[in-house]
Parts: sequence; C-alpha cells; structure tokens
Amino acid sequence: MREGFCYGFRMQISAETLPGITPQTALFLDFDGTLVALAAQPELVHVPPALTGILAGLSQQLGGALALVSGRPLADLDHFLAPLRLPAAVEHGAQRRTPDGQLLSTPLLDLQQLRQAAQNLVAQHPGLRLELKNRALSLHYRHAPELEGLCLQVMREAVGRSPGIELMQGKFVLDLKPAGASKGTAIAAFMREAPFAGRIPLFAGDDVTDEAGFEEVQRMGGQAIKVGPGPTLARWRCASVDDLASWLQSAGAAPLHNSNERLSA
Repeated sequence: MREGFCYGFRMQISAETLPGITPQTALFLDFDGTLVALAAQPELVHVPPALTGILAGLSQQLGGALALVSGRPLADLDHFLAPLRLPAAVEHGAQRRTPDGQLLSTPLLDLQQLRQAAQNLVAQHPGLRLELKNRALSLHYRHAPELEGLCLQVMREAVGRSPGIELMQGKFVLDLKPAGASKGTAIAAFMREAPFAGRIPLFAGDDVTDEAGFEEVQRMGGQAIKVGPGPTLARWRCASVDDLASWLQSAGAAPLHNSNERLSA
C-alpha cells in the first residue's frame, strides 16, 4: 500500500486492486489520460489496438451501461474508436449522446469574444493551440507552460464579458464551456435513463475536469478512480493508463460476478 493525499485527508492507495465491475455497474470512462495516454496534440493520441474490442465487450456484458465522459467533441471519440459508437457526454457535459442515439445539447451561447481573445493569443504566441468545439473551446498551452498566467488572465477577462460561460483549468489547457454543465451533471443525466438507472456508478478519469464526476458518483454511493498523480476526491487511484487498461481487460475477459469482489489490476 502507498499513501496519497485526497483534498486535505490521507487515503490509502493500492497498486494491486481496483473496485470490481459487476452486472450492477454503470461504467463511465474519461478518454484522454484515462483510456489513452496524453499526446503533444489532441489529434496525435495513440489508441491501443485492443481498446475498442475491450470497450465493446464490456458494454455488451453491462447491457449497454457504459458511457464515455470527455471534454472532446463527439466526432473525435467516434473517429478514434470507430466503428464503436458508445453513449457519450462530450465537451464537459455540454453535449450528450443518449443510449438510443439522441444528441442533447445545452443552448448555443455566443463564444465570439472568447474565440477572438484566444485567437489573438495564439497569433502572438505560436506555442499555444486553440481547439474549437461545438459549444465550447479549449486553449492549450502544453508547449508554452510559461504562458499559463497570461492565458488565465486574458481568458478570465473574456469570460467576464461572456454571460453563461465559465472557465475550467485542466492539464495545460483552459476549457471554456457553458456554466453549469459538467461531467457530474452528465453522469447524473445518464443515471436517470435506461440502462444506467438503478445501477451503481463507477467513473475513472485523470484530470481536475473529472472531479465533478468523481463527486457525483460518490454522492450516489458509487466508486471513483483517479488515474495518475495529483490531489483528488476519488477514493481509488490507478497509477497509469496501462494499469487501467489491464483492469478493464481483466473485467472483460472474465464473467462479471454479482458481488463486491475486487479485480486485480
């Protein structure tokens, strides 16, 4: 056992075990930093060859109660996991594809001032990258971390002139999204629908942007897994993307048992 910190209180981290996936589980998974390793640019992530098959198998075993919960646009997830098309919450909860394929979205807001402010920064600093989405945008500074303070200042000022928009900081990225939308609200919405309703939620993610999801599933009596280091509300921790993949593969390779037993990672 190793010790870690969980927002002010000490937690025990096991390198060997993670919560078990049972027939009663509703499984929610982040994408970047959770299912795939982070890359220099969003389009450069490497999808392990076995991942799509593992997710498809788990979805079938869970009766369809598996959804992706990501900050990416929906088209990205469908591209990287083709031909698999899972239920998904994208753009940090601003859009959601339900199990029956319906696309639900928050109202369209005016992002012009935010977009212009971000574009001005990118024009002045080539190390920055602007990612435009359907109802949100992301300003990446992974290749210019020294510009974090400037990016925060400029984008906070732009948010102040853009009603209904909030700023959320992730790993070398500033996400601008509709206020009130989050991975937590998206998971709560899924949990009101079949086949998720009545199950025990389990959510795995890696970033500050996943904390709202961790809080929501634990409020519902479910389990949350933080992938990688850093303070978190999650009661479980997984060291890496590879370790999480091994856990998912173990669950998919064996029949799901109707119990609270834990699977080896």
